[in-house]
Amino acid sequence: MPTTPAPVEYLPHDLGPDKKEPAKPIEKGIGLCLSGGGYRAMLFHLGALWRLQELRLLDPTPNAPLFASLGPLARISSVSGGSITSALLGFRWNEVQTSNPDPTTRIAAFKQHLVDPIRAMSEVAIAGYDAKGAWEFIEAVIAPGSVNDHVTKKYAKHLYGDATLQSLPDLPWFAINASNLQSGSLWRFTKEYMWDWRVGKIEKPKLPLARAVSASSAFPPVLSPAILEFRDSDFVPNSGGTGRDNLQRPPFTTRVELSDGGVYDNMGLETVWKNYQTVLVSNAGRPFGFEEKIPIDWVHQGSRVISVMDNQVGSLRKRLLVDSYEKHERTGTYWGIESDIANYRCDCKLNCPCEKTQILARVTTDLSKKSKNLQEQLINWGYAVCDAAIRSWVAPQLPAPAGFPYPIGVG
Repeated sequence: MPTTPAPVEYLPHDLGPDKKEPAKPIEKGIGLCLSGGGYRAMLFHLGALWRLQELRLLDPTPNAPLFASLGPLARISSVSGGSITSALLGFRWNEVQTSNPDPTTRIAAFKQHLVDPIRAMSEVAIAGYDAKGAWEFIEAVIAPGSVNDHVTKKYAKHLYGDATLQSLPDLPWFAINASNLQSGSLWRFTKEYMWDWRVGKIEKPKLPLARAVSASSAFPPVLSPAILEFRDSDFVPNSGGTGRDNLQRPPFTTRVELSDGGVYDNMGLETVWKNYQTVLVSNAGRPFGFEEKIPIDWVHQGSRVISVMDNQVGSLRKRLLVDSYEKHERTGTYWGIESDIANYRCDCKLNCPCEKTQILARVTTDLSKKSKNLQEQLINWGYAVCDAAIRSWVAPQLPAPAGFPYPIGVG
């Protein structure tokens, strides 16, 4: 990878800066993006983080000279299923990032505070296509409160307890992203603030972490919208947009209606791209499915049209990202659940036959219980492809892993 990147600030159009933000130089540092994709993404990213933990890339102040040129891990940006894992990592940051440099101790802490709770979460059916997931959803619909309240309670019970956004660390900076259906913009949950550049900013929010994650993973239409209510005075004066872009007024400030972060940016790329030189992207989005015959009824045809549009937007973002690597405008790497590990150039890759990993890539996007075998296969696949991407494009001199986290492999 280049040692002197070109001084490029932003990608054009929708990957460019919010109009509210002034242009600023790109900082030396690492930004990590975790995509959406329900429990499938939650487990795949867990595997990727496992390998990054082993490589000390999750350390915000890495001591290894190998990473000195990249700068610290500065930001972790997530949407939807990626936010489930990311938020727990942030909540348990001090426990996961033990000061003990011994690799065995560090991985033991990672497994205790991140792997075990996430695997337990994947045993909980919240909303899915299986019988238990469907019944849970029906109960949530007919019970008092919103469906999103039901999801929030599950996240609080099994992962975050009473933690709030103030439970996140100062460094790295965690950004949990949702989509504002009213403004059409990104809504960011961070320790420092909640913000939609059109609507305005709420500083030092004490919103429950479970509520932020349930908004980020509010799959439309069944789990969406997540409705947050505030006082107009909660917002910093004049922190919204300008002119016609200014929405800092009720009801935009008093009743915020959010949907899954993947509606706006399923890779969680925007809040990293605009700030950091090294961009790592873990994409567990389900591959676009080809269909020979399209139903002619309005509901199914409309759904298919939305899928085609979403695929085009995601493909454009990925294309611009990879192009920026090739032009040396950014350093970093991309790995996806749909990737073929054979396309990565490093030696001693773990055995991940494409025909098996493609099965994992097509696991349904939902919050439905996953079997122990499937959990381990998804974690192994995230671990293996992350390793291949890092050793191919970021640090070729790193040693290969001894094996998968779990002996089952990828299927």
